Amino acid sequence: LFGFSFFIQDDNQRLRGNDFRLRFCWRLILLFLIGNINASFFTAEVLVLYSLVGFILPLTCRLKDKWIFALACLLLIQPLPLYYVIRACLDPEFVTPAIPTRSFWNATFAVQSNGNFLETIRVNLWEGQLASLAWAWDHGRVFQTAALFLLGMLIGRKGLFLKEHLKVWNKVLAGSLVSFFPLYGLGNMLPDFITNKSILTPLSLIITSLSNFAFMLILVSGVVFAFYKTNLHDGLMKITPYGKMSLTNYITQSIVGSMLYYNWGFALHNQFGITASCLAGIVFFILQFSFCRWWMNHHSHGPMEYIWKRATWLK
Repeated sequence: LFGFSFFIQDDNQRLRGNDFRLRFCWRLILLFLIGNINASFFTAEVLVLYSLVGFILPLTCRLKDKWIFALACLLLIQPLPLYYVIRACLDPEFVTPAIPTRSFWNATFAVQSNGNFLETIRVNLWEGQLASLAWAWDHGRVFQTAALFLLGMLIGRKGLFLKEHLKVWNKVLAGSLVSFFPLYGLGNMLPDFITNKSILTPLSLIITSLSNFAFMLILVSGVVFAFYKTNLHDGLMKITPYGKMSLTNYITQSIVGSMLYYNWGFALHNQFGITASCLAGIVFFILQFSFCRWWMNHHSHGPMEYIWKRATWLK
């Protein structure tokens, strides 16, 4: 959806005779700053990664569809881990490189459990961000995210979310169902047949990434069909205020969650188990959803969405 929303903005500006690419780069810089505000509260947030990977969109948006699709497919198969697999097969002495992040995670866990507010912010903005970005790199999320951005842009170009393209989603659903189960099973079976960690680790990453992608397509196609072909249409429309305020909701979750669970706040990580945390999440979602419905009845954008838009156009 990040790539899809870029297409909408870029296409709207092209119709007005404007080139949106540099403006979008500035928008990504703003997102980087917003992401670091979010990271002050929540370790392993995703906005900073999006702001960095997002530069692939203005760099490729004038390419033909076939080249964007080919690049997305290349990124989906995780080219660097694939190289590691081939290299390890050819060289038994090869060791798959990994970024050492244990010390970073240890620092973030320690400050979450025992640190005060200022200590939490300091560690989250340095060790926390390094750990999060290194984890994303080691787990193939950088290539996968870039591929998803490109595919989202293509979905916008082709208008695939419109009702007349439901036949395409029929094929997507069928293909993803056929692909997911063998990929998921293969991912679980690999450790039984491969003992060389330099082959097993990157190969498992590739298989898991593809099975996750297939499962995501099952979910997306399912929602598209539910929206157009079932009585769930009206129910889905009722939750659009929450989606329109996704940035506000995401950052609010980080702030409130940090206050509830980290030591600088109520330190509920010592008291809440899985069930209590799940119930707390449901209650907080209901509160957020109620606020979103009220807010969107009086405004065109959520608070953070409004700030991001205004700052994008320097108004």
